[in-house]
Amino acid sequence: MLLPITLTLAAACALINLWLASRCVRIRMADRAARHGDGGNARLARRMRAHANFIEYTPMVLILCALIEMALGASLWLWVGALAYVVARICHGLGMDAESGGSLRATGALLTWVIMAALAGAALYAAYQGTREMPVLPVMAAV
Repeated sequence: MLLPITLTLAAACALINLWLASRCVRIRMADRAARHGDGGNARLARRMRAHANFIEYTPMVLILCALIEMALGASLWLWVGALAYVVARICHGLGMDAESGGSLRATGALLTWVIMAALAGAALYAAYQGTREMPVLPVMAAV
């Protein structure tokens, strides 16, 4: 089964991951920072955190997107959600360069949370559409 939305989102996320990593590497090379940690460089620490934050959220978003696409098929709203996630993560990555907060960082974080919540809701809908009862777990059915 081809999952065009998830495949496109995964490719975009791979490119964002490389972009975030390269931003850290450029600072390391310019400042000859330690191979581990940030070497006390605040800008490098923020960029490392932006990269780590991306890695923390992206796997769950990709999993949810794939499962929803398998269950409900490709849809315009899922395309929009995937695109919004890409924009959110770019905003967050750029926003992390600011020494204090910043609207790009806040926008990226908030949009990421909204998208994740919407995907979670869609996943629950896909799992229980057409049923009026909670499913019985196999362990409970044996009792």
